[in-house]
Amino acid sequence: MILIVDDTPENIYSLKALLTLHSFPVDTAAGGEEALKKILNNSYALIILDVQMPDMDGFEVASIISGYSKTKDTPIIFLTAANTDKQYITKGYSSGGVDYITKPIDSDILLLKVKTMYRLYEQSRRLSEIHLDLLQEIDQRKKAEKAAYEKAAELHSTLESIPQIAFTITADGGLEYTNSKWLEYSSSPAEYPPTHPEDIDLQKAISNSVMTREPFETEIRLRRHKSEVYRCHLLRVMPVLENNEIVKWAGTFTDIEDQKQIAEKKDEFISIASHELKTPLTSIKSYLQLLERESAGNAPFSLYVTRTLSQVKKLDGLIADLLDISKLENGKLLFEENAFDIDRLVNNQIEMFSHTYPDYTISRTGEVGQPIHGNEPRIEQVLINFFNNAIKYSPDRKEIIVETRIIEGDKLFVSVTDFGIGIHKEEQQKLFDKFYRAPQASSGFQGMGIGLYICAEIIHRHHGTFGVESEPGKGATFYFTIPLHKTNQ
Repeated sequence: MILIVDDTPENIYSLKALLTLHSFPVDTAAGGEEALKKILNNSYALIILDVQMPDMDGFEVASIISGYSKTKDTPIIFLTAANTDKQYITKGYSSGGVDYITKPIDSDILLLKVKTMYRLYEQSRRLSEIHLDLLQEIDQRKKAEKAAYEKAAELHSTLESIPQIAFTITADGGLEYTNSKWLEYSSSPAEYPPTHPEDIDLQKAISNSVMTREPFETEIRLRRHKSEVYRCHLLRVMPVLENNEIVKWAGTFTDIEDQKQIAEKKDEFISIASHELKTPLTSIKSYLQLLERESAGNAPFSLYVTRTLSQVKKLDGLIADLLDISKLENGKLLFEENAFDIDRLVNNQIEMFSHTYPDYTISRTGEVGQPIHGNEPRIEQVLINFFNNAIKYSPDRKEIIVETRIIEGDKLFVSVTDFGIGIHKEEQQKLFDKFYRAPQASSGFQGMGIGLYICAEIIHRHHGTFGVESEPGKGATFYFTIPLHKTNQ
């Protein structure tokens, strides 16, 4: 906006009409005091100021305006019909004016000067806005850098305080930070610790994890400086996210050698104990079978023997599972694969469980219609485990559905569905871990948590997949897939 200050109404009118005609916003003041009041309350791009005014001349007004911090840079054009001597022009410039126009006014010259001043004002205003934006951006960046530095310092402090070997990697995969523990295994903060010659290429594996943007976990063997003994470490590399973007990666090497040795000793104990228990249990089972035949005519005694045999069979099954685990751990579980009739196998199991549990309704949907290739006794073992679990964990609604079909042209799909207690989502992935039992199952149902682990290993050996779909209170569906034909994997 342009402010016109003149004590003559006719001059104000003519100047306002000229500037308004050319689309300039205009404000007016009839004297110096009025002008100063308006300047305090408004911002102006240009002030056209008459020199000769009765109450306060233009020079005085200009001096006061230039003294205000708000208006010290506002350009002033003086209008005068007299006082065109050099001394008056000098006084005008020294009091804050930027130009002089004499009366009578040449409208073309006035418009040219006004346009120039207005354009300079707009450019100056835009530059000021840009400057302000730059200052704000610089301030924001400084704050962001400070926050990032504080977060990094906090992370580094945390990594320094833990007993593991710890490090961070930049978003593009470069080593960024290593804690003091790192230098016990590596000769430089810029180099990864050397690993056992038989283990994976550490740097390549981590780079691949960064490239695929996937967390990475593996077991790897490291040794300290001046030591020839390699110890097993669990390596974990996880992304650090900000606003759902990976800004860096954090990794740790955790020494698990002692836990590995304890697990090996435990597995060795389980193997020895299972073998040692098998022999006396076989003798007990044989004697009980003799007693069963001898007590055929004694109903109460026969009932006790039958119940005892039932418990012995359960114990025999547990020992067999423990022996299977031992064989799996040592790679001694035999898997001779041949072609067999999966439809016959499934139907036989349905028939057997229907006789054993007559109060359960077991139905089947789908048919394979062709032989498949695999280890029939082990696939039967998986089916028996799925059936047993379906019956065990659905004590109220006694209905089971078995589905068999071919998927993707060359894979067998088998599922067993019950309508029992169900499994929480967060527990489902752990069900196939060794010795794991879901909390809702461990309190009211017997078991050691090894059946599904063995099933998973059997399906792995068949190069297949397995899983569970379930909702609490709505039952569960356990399934597996295996190739129909022999694979070269």
